[in-house]
Amino acid sequence: MTGYKNKFAVAPMIDWTDRHCRFFHRRLTRRALLYTEMIVADAAIHGDRQRLLGFDECEHPVALQLGGSDPIKLAEAAAIGAEFGYDEINLNVGCPSDRVQSGTFGACLMKTPEVVSAGVAAMKARVALPVTVKCRIGVDEQDPEIALDALADAAWSAGADALWVHARKAWLQGLSPKENREVPPLDYERVYRLKAAHPDRFIGINGGISNLIEAERHLEHVDGVMLGRAAYQNPVILAGVDAFLSGDEPERVDFAALMDAMADYAGRHIESGGRLSHVTRHMIGLFHGFDGARRYRQILSSKAPRAGAEPDVLRAAFAAVDLNTRRDAA
Repeated sequence: MTGYKNKFAVAPMIDWTDRHCRFFHRRLTRRALLYTEMIVADAAIHGDRQRLLGFDECEHPVALQLGGSDPIKLAEAAAIGAEFGYDEINLNVGCPSDRVQSGTFGACLMKTPEVVSAGVAAMKARVALPVTVKCRIGVDEQDPEIALDALADAAWSAGADALWVHARKAWLQGLSPKENREVPPLDYERVYRLKAAHPDRFIGINGGISNLIEAERHLEHVDGVMLGRAAYQNPVILAGVDAFLSGDEPERVDFAALMDAMADYAGRHIESGGRLSHVTRHMIGLFHGFDGARRYRQILSSKAPRAGAEPDVLRAAFAAVDLNTRRDAA
């Protein structure tokens, strides 16, 4: 087994896992690995780096996910990420959006394992951080038995430290990015077979995992579990992650402390020219299953986007929730 040991991660998600989302998620779990949204290598090199790559120190451990296919640019972007203090660099080989197709990266790279190998090798030569790959089991008409093996072998031959596998195919034509997260059938067994064939490699699984009970079942077969939409849409799940990883009894969430931390953070963001909704949009699903959750969502959805909205809106939303009436478990 490699030295890579991140057993639980929150998936990189475009338009979702920005720095405000990660700050919020870190208030719920100290140990989960957090990921940035995919940052295109060109943007990291030529764009507003502080806006694109800046993060709060509390977010560690945090990984930078890069998109691209040019080894030189990927290496340069990885070096920039290392300078910013990221804990890991990840190559996106799974996003099927039109944007990545026009640039022939993301899920398109499933068709060119040699390009993945070159990119990983270039990044490994440039940075001392773990370099990992997140991929699909195949794209379009590819046979997943052949395609996933080819991609994995290419990544590992270049020194990749871990492979995170979204256990679905991606369809580059005919399905939207949203449909590509839901329509292609999940094939967890294919990922399990890859792990069985490579017991000394770190292989994590992603796709359709909705809670920590399911995560525990997957860890009987693979090394790591990555939650995406479930962790975002019902973030209180993350409050159980640290105990899940340690085997300890879960701690009760201190919602008062969470509210204070997020209100303080939102206030600093507003003072720097931001808007309250930049922060609160990631918190909409927090009280799933509690009495008052609907009113909480209404307050954040209607009042936080208003010009001049202050953190008191967040406090009012929290006050609408009865914390003693949770009806379901994370």
